[in-house]
Amino acid sequence: MDYVESHLDGKIELEMIAGAIHYSKYHLHRLFAETVGMTVHDYVQRRQLTEAAKLLIFSDKPILEIAFQCGYESQQSFSAAFKSMYKLPPAAYRNNQNFYPLQLRFPLCRNISILEPAKQNIRLAELADIPAWMDLMRLSIDGYPMMDETVYLKKLKGSILEKRALVLKDGNILIAAMAFTYAPGSIEFFGIHPQYHSCGIQKLFLNTLLETYLPRQEISTTTFRVNDKADLGHRKRLIQLGFVEKERLTEFGYPTQRFVFTPPKKEEGHIHEK
Repeated sequence: MDYVESHLDGKIELEMIAGAIHYSKYHLHRLFAETVGMTVHDYVQRRQLTEAAKLLIFSDKPILEIAFQCGYESQQSFSAAFKSMYKLPPAAYRNNQNFYPLQLRFPLCRNISILEPAKQNIRLAELADIPAWMDLMRLSIDGYPMMDETVYLKKLKGSILEKRALVLKDGNILIAAMAFTYAPGSIEFFGIHPQYHSCGIQKLFLNTLLETYLPRQEISTTTFRVNDKADLGHRKRLIQLGFVEKERLTEFGYPTQRFVFTPPKKEEGHIHEK
């Protein structure tokens, strides 16, 4: 992570990082993907494109210079990569003057536990949880493109006060947070620390909603459209949970798609007289 952050202004390849930290590139590739949830290549690309987006908005540097600074050998290859992630060519993105990060630096938790998540550990969020929640939101920003923190913070406070926000901690680490609505039932935000994606937390929160807060209700949410290169697996995880694709939408200028989960109907029991 330190090496990538100090070399964002040039071409970064797996072999270069491996040599700098004295790992084999194969071991580094496997360890990084297991820990961070994406490959070294994807992480580097997303970090550099985020820095490129920042330069487009907050500097007057020519696009070609930004392309070279972010490790691309031509403006054409940079523009193609940028548009695949940000859905706009660099010039149009600059004209919009609306910066949002695609990938912030990954804050690695060094001493995570092997958590066996339990439903009773999920609780309603409190106002005191807001700083940790916002940190988790920034870590999960890839799932919520075009996030406006000022607007989001106001909505978050409302969700907490209306008891529509749930959190799960592992010791002092906030590892999952969800904001939802009662009528109609929907998930407005669901962030999970990337190092905990394999702990079954998605299913645990969905079951909690269905059993405690939204019994027998359909639950909708939105995520990336198919083949969106910015998606790190959000669509796949929703489908694995049983969500079904619905209509395509455009939210805050970003192409998304609505997904709906329909709870299974309970079979009516029969009373047998003795």
